[in-house]
Amino acid sequence: MTRTSDKVLIAVLAVVFIGMTSAFIAAINSGSDSGLPEQKPFVKVIYSDDLELGESIDEDNEAEDIPISGSALDRASAAALEYIGEGRVTDTEIGDEEGYYEIEVTLNNGKEADVHLDENFNVLSVEYN
Repeated sequence: MTRTSDKVLIAVLAVVFIGMTSAFIAAINSGSDSGLPEQKPFVKVIYSDDLELGESIDEDNEAEDIPISGSALDRASAAALEYIGEGRVTDTEIGDEEGYYEIEVTLNNGKEADVHLDENFNVLSVEYN
């Protein structure tokens, strides 16, 4: 038969254990800084060989196009519009399959043309959609 002090000790240890377990679970669920290791989100490893020039990874781990920016955007847009002779630039992409840059031009009649340029802004091809 156990003594009363042993029963009290067991009861105290059970309460402490339950309290610690509850705190541990709450810390995990809340993400608080409780000294527990930080939980990291799932990361999909994508090797650079899986991407084409000008692509990055979006939130769904899918490759997305990178638009042209800065002075390259100005030069590529000017080259495409000069070649086509009309319209306005509506989309751009670095590292398209057909060239270093792709400029999408919406023509005055509403149709589109994709102008493919090399890295020196020379027109390689035009695809009318």
